[in-house]
Amino acid sequence: MFTRIFGKPKQETNAVATLDKLNETLEMLEKKEKVLQKKAAAEVERAKEFTRAKNKRAAIQCLKRKKMYEQQIETLGNFQLRIHDQMIMLEGAKATTETVDALRTGAAAMKAMQKATNIDDVDKTMDEINEQTENMKQIQEALAAPIGAAADFDEDELEAELEELEGAELEEQLLQPATTAPAAPVYVPAGRQPVRPAPQKATAEDEELAALQAEMAL
Repeated sequence: MFTRIFGKPKQETNAVATLDKLNETLEMLEKKEKVLQKKAAAEVERAKEFTRAKNKRAAIQCLKRKKMYEQQIETLGNFQLRIHDQMIMLEGAKATTETVDALRTGAAAMKAMQKATNIDDVDKTMDEINEQTENMKQIQEALAAPIGAAADFDEDELEAELEELEGAELEEQLLQPATTAPAAPVYVPAGRQPVRPAPQKATAEDEELAALQAEMAL
């Protein structure tokens, strides 16, 4: 149907030209219709004048011409209706053709993209990425592995030695003499000098406790 209406070589150009021609014809018919309407109205006025002049025959002739004009006006109206129908069909066909062309172009573009991006190529690319990732993981593990003398160390033995050091440090902290907390500052009124307490002398019990702690440390 599109080929019959538009023709194969220049479908869109022919459609536009046809619509322009129909518009011109429609305007011409509308102008003729207005002229005939004026003529029909003029015949009515002349018929009225002949009626007032008691010229019945002339008045009837005027009415006959009015009827002929009205028939032509009706015919022109039918012509305009046919042209409107043809324009609507052509505009719809043109829109349909443009839509089909757009869909065809999109399908061709999609086909070209799918051809450029083959599923086998995608699988091959993913395999290469996975292989490169695995190689990089192996390289990182190799770089992180201990080398030389550090590779011969026993991790369990090092853990046990660390626990011994922590135990000895804790025991040493427990055997150290308790330190006295610093004395709280004493408020002294203005004009007076603070009196410092005299240092207390170590008692015999303190000396004996210190000697016992020294023996245990050895």
